[in-house]
Amino acid sequence: MSNYYPESKVEISGIAAKYYDTLMNFITLGRYSFFIQKIILLMKIKPNHKIIDLGAGTGRNGCLMMKQLSTKGELVGLDISEEMIVQFNKNCGGFSNAKIIYKRIDQDLDYEMYFDKAFISFVLHGFPQEARKQITRNAFKALKKNGEFFILDYNEFSLKEMPFYLKIPFKFAECPYAFDFIEKDWKKILAGEGFSYFEENLFFKKYIRLLKAKKISS
Repeated sequence: MSNYYPESKVEISGIAAKYYDTLMNFITLGRYSFFIQKIILLMKIKPNHKIIDLGAGTGRNGCLMMKQLSTKGELVGLDISEEMIVQFNKNCGGFSNAKIIYKRIDQDLDYEMYFDKAFISFVLHGFPQEARKQITRNAFKALKKNGEFFILDYNEFSLKEMPFYLKIPFKFAECPYAFDFIEKDWKKILAGEGFSYFEENLFFKKYIRLLKAKKISS
């Protein structure tokens, strides 16, 4: 796998990719599964929805979304890690209407006005700003009118005001792009790309946010 952004920590391969779910369970003290289940419920997925998962990874999130879909629904995941794709196919192999494609999410996508929902989880912060804008444009293009874009990632906050016991691990674990990401007004950015009707849910002392944006115009 090519590392398109050397400073990013969301382009995961090798051992880290192979044991990604195990690492997430360890880091969150086993809380991640319950957390992501809550997130999926907040998306209010309908049985016939078509969903695109940008940076789908191991399929852990995708499999939970698939449980909300009927055979009329569809999930398409995109990722560039071959190790992640192997795990996605293994984890979601029981769902005939789920698939993953080897594809960069920061390049123009073939889909146009096809999906009801777009989802990106802890990936957007790991890109430089111009790439983030391209990803949001891709989501807008891929969504149907009234489709919804869900961004699960860091909320806007001041690193200087963050408690030291959280600031230290954040600085240690995160890539340089993340420090820029938390300073951005994402509602304003998304509005500039055509989205509106924003809703947000905050978690973990308001440092994590599920931001929903709707595509009204076509």
